[in-house]
Amino acid sequence: MVRSILEDVWRREASHVLGALLRRYGDLGDCEDAVQDAAAAAVDQWPIRGVPDDPRAWLIRVASRRLIDRARADSARLRRETIDAARRQDGRDVVDEASQPAVDDTLRLFFLCCHPALSRPSQVALSLRAVAGLGVEQIAAAYLVPARTMTQRLSRARAALRLAGARFVMPSEQELPARVAAVVDVCHLVFTEGYTRTSGESLVDIQLAEEAIRLIRQVHAALPDHDEVAGALALMLLTHARSPARVDASGELVPLAEQDRSRWRRDLIAEGVALLEQTLPRGHVGRYQLQAAIAAVHAEASTYGDTDWLQISMLYDMLSRAAPAPAVTLNHAVAVAMAHEPAAGLAMLDALLADPAMQRHHRLYAVRAHLLELNGDTEGAAEHYRRAAQLTASLPEQRYLNRRLAQLP
Repeated sequence: MVRSILEDVWRREASHVLGALLRRYGDLGDCEDAVQDAAAAAVDQWPIRGVPDDPRAWLIRVASRRLIDRARADSARLRRETIDAARRQDGRDVVDEASQPAVDDTLRLFFLCCHPALSRPSQVALSLRAVAGLGVEQIAAAYLVPARTMTQRLSRARAALRLAGARFVMPSEQELPARVAAVVDVCHLVFTEGYTRTSGESLVDIQLAEEAIRLIRQVHAALPDHDEVAGALALMLLTHARSPARVDASGELVPLAEQDRSRWRRDLIAEGVALLEQTLPRGHVGRYQLQAAIAAVHAEASTYGDTDWLQISMLYDMLSRAAPAPAVTLNHAVAVAMAHEPAAGLAMLDALLADPAMQRHHRLYAVRAHLLELNGDTEGAAEHYRRAAQLTASLPEQRYLNRRLAQLP
């Protein structure tokens, strides 16, 4: 019970705790480490002493003291003096500053992590770690790299921010647009992890998906005329609308073809479609708008059989030219198979089978198994369902793939 409460508190408060420390101490790496120490202390103490009345203040004080302890052992005199001055106030001023931040700490932290000194992949990865609190393994899975590689990448990103003198402040109006693309990518990746978890017992993490939507709403409110921000918000709304139908009463995965569409959230669909109708006529069409348009076509179909796969395959063709990526190819292959014939979709997967990174990704084998099954190759489908089930760290996906394997004739 306490563990569940701690997880809820962590999700709600982590960015505020980190933001409070950053305003006072400045260094992202040091502050992240201190926040992790505070979380570990909560795991040890809260089951015994109970959850404090103000968990945020408790975490800030503990994390602040961790920083102070480190600074006292640091030979850098100036840094020690600065933090010792904060120690004399016992962390209370840090707590007070965090109580009413002028700007949402999470959004401010996003923009810090999306500093121009970092490459786009590093911006996104660091934000996923510092802002969303995703584990290194989860981030590594999103990038199709080993966890050790991702750990090294995150360390280099923190060092680059330190070298660049990056501060915990909102960028100027002139700097803001250049950082938005990375922020949008982060929000979408956080949403994706919530919509389909890469590991664990549950298929979805509703709170994480809704946190991503909350954040992208803030970016959209700040930049209402930014087409890709609007497209990303529309995509998340249209996709999240299916969440109530994606698992059954036992928490098992329900594929799109079998979902009860009466459970889809029509309020989110209407909002997402309205956003698309506002942005598409303006001319610029980017990858998030195209993905949102695909989601809208799915939403318009009253049944799976009514899906306009030809239109979806055409939209994926546009997306593959605007933003080519393995995931786009996978989805494009499914659309082509449904619009034309399975063999055409299978042919599109050949190049991915030769990609070392994709060879570790369960979804390539899951999609290929599905298309092989549609094409009548049950032996090949069985081999690929089995391989996909072995590779996925998501238990609901693993059980679903094994069910599909068992149902083959």
